[in-house]
Amino acid sequence: MELLRDGDIDMTPLTGKRVAILGYGNQGRAQAPNLKDSGVDVVVGLRGASGSARAAEEAGLEVALVEEAAGSADLVMFLAPDEALGGIYKEVEARIRYGGAIGFSHGLAVHFETVRPRRDLDVILVAPKGPGTALRSLYQQGKGMIALWAVNQDASGTARELALAYGKAIGCARAGLIASSFAEECEADLFNEGAVVWGAVPEILIAGFDTLVEAGVSPEVAYLECVGELKLIAELIEQRGIAGMREAISNTAELGAVLGGPRVVDDEVRRKMREILGEVRSGRFAKALQQEANAGYPLLEKARADARSKAIEQVFSELKKLS
Repeated sequence: MELLRDGDIDMTPLTGKRVAILGYGNQGRAQAPNLKDSGVDVVVGLRGASGSARAAEEAGLEVALVEEAAGSADLVMFLAPDEALGGIYKEVEARIRYGGAIGFSHGLAVHFETVRPRRDLDVILVAPKGPGTALRSLYQQGKGMIALWAVNQDASGTARELALAYGKAIGCARAGLIASSFAEECEADLFNEGAVVWGAVPEILIAGFDTLVEAGVSPEVAYLECVGELKLIAELIEQRGIAGMREAISNTAELGAVLGGPRVVDDEVRRKMREILGEVRSGRFAKALQQEANAGYPLLEKARADARSKAIEQVFSELKKLS
């Protein structure tokens, strides 16, 4: 594994260069101010009716229309939602400077070819491994968030140096930049979202809560046991690793984990995980994402409504009032 930090990286590739951040969502509202605070000339590109323009201006950032921002920059970072990037690239492609560079914080659009970059462009990836809110707060604390970086197209011969300089400018090199590829970053990230942290873990929490409540345990106790301790285990794993976490808990908890965990995550669960990974790698998930967007997100809207209506959410609201 190649891991580089601040002292290993030269900022020269960004010296005197202008960066356009297209989109001011999860990553854009963190990366743009981090760049500005690192002394980089940055402009945020938004559509004329975007409600984010005021927030960006209040953060002290220059704002322009998407096409104008892209046309004024040496590096154009596409940080809008994945399913929108194909359309945005087509809109601005003719405005991007010949011999310039474009970048992403997720490999999906390039890997699954909803964006097909011009051959004269450098194409880089810098993917912070966490949400934008944490990326920004860590930067302001003088810390950083680990990130993956990659080069998909090196037209200039210096795309690697540009990617590393960008990772340093947004603060990620303080923690470390790990070499990867668009395919690896994209496939691993989508797999995790579907099968592990964002997909499976919440479903296990809900299933555990429901099981206890059905057995007569009060909803409040069920919530505290099945959901309330999640932060504790996450912190222990971050500090000590999974093995160290097990060693830090009581013998009772450790024995329960040893006897119960493999029965829940059995061979059938692992088979389903491989199935989900296969769907990601085949492009089926990327296609489903685009279809969902084209239809106006009916599946996501229903899922959000269903989630809000669950008993576990009502208990969360009640307990939150007590904190």
